[in-house]
Amino acid sequence: MRIVVAGAGVTGYQLIKMLVANKHDVVVIDVDHEVCEEVYTETGAMTIHGSASDIKILEKAGTKKSDVILCLVRNDADNIAIAIMAKSLGVKNIIALLRKPEYEPAYRSAGITTLISITDLLLHQLMMEIEQPKVKKIMPLGGGKADIYAVEIPPGARSIGMTVREITQQKKFPKECVFVGIYHEEGDSFCIPRGDHDLREWDTVFLVSNSSFIKPATDFLTKV
Repeated sequence: MRIVVAGAGVTGYQLIKMLVANKHDVVVIDVDHEVCEEVYTETGAMTIHGSASDIKILEKAGTKKSDVILCLVRNDADNIAIAIMAKSLGVKNIIALLRKPEYEPAYRSAGITTLISITDLLLHQLMMEIEQPKVKKIMPLGGGKADIYAVEIPPGARSIGMTVREITQQKKFPKECVFVGIYHEEGDSFCIPRGDHDLREWDTVFLVSNSSFIKPATDFLTKV
């Protein structure tokens, strides 16, 4: 996909690296010339020095031809302006990072496709680290209604040797959790699991689940 990233701060820079690694065509806009040079040197992504709230800069970045624009600048008002102009240029998928909750209605009016609250992201991450240190949240799905989680199977876990079918039939394992992948540390291999796939020591199991059900699922999979 062709993706325009407006703002190469901490969040934007990490996303840019991942997007480039996944072979997306990325164009980065930032007001800091040194940041633009650093992004280009480190990632190879095309960079444009300027303000993404300037429609001429957006046009120079090829926003009209982009599939997605990420509005990640440090100011909500600027993000909203970028979103409005991107919409006028025909971008169908507009994703923005909300920094101050009071701006949410304005974002909605601007035609944002997906709005992500930085506060919610940080709080959720902190709670996961406190309550579920064995679990890593990979990415949200369906507008945050579900997430992909990674769970590591420790040595001695009772789930080792059990098949996916056997696990999902257990009463203590929530039916709302779905296995979508298993990475085998031994052999360095990844598989899309079927019912007869079994778990091994140090496997990383990828689950799709609502946050309400990830704790009982993790407890079952990691219990020694």
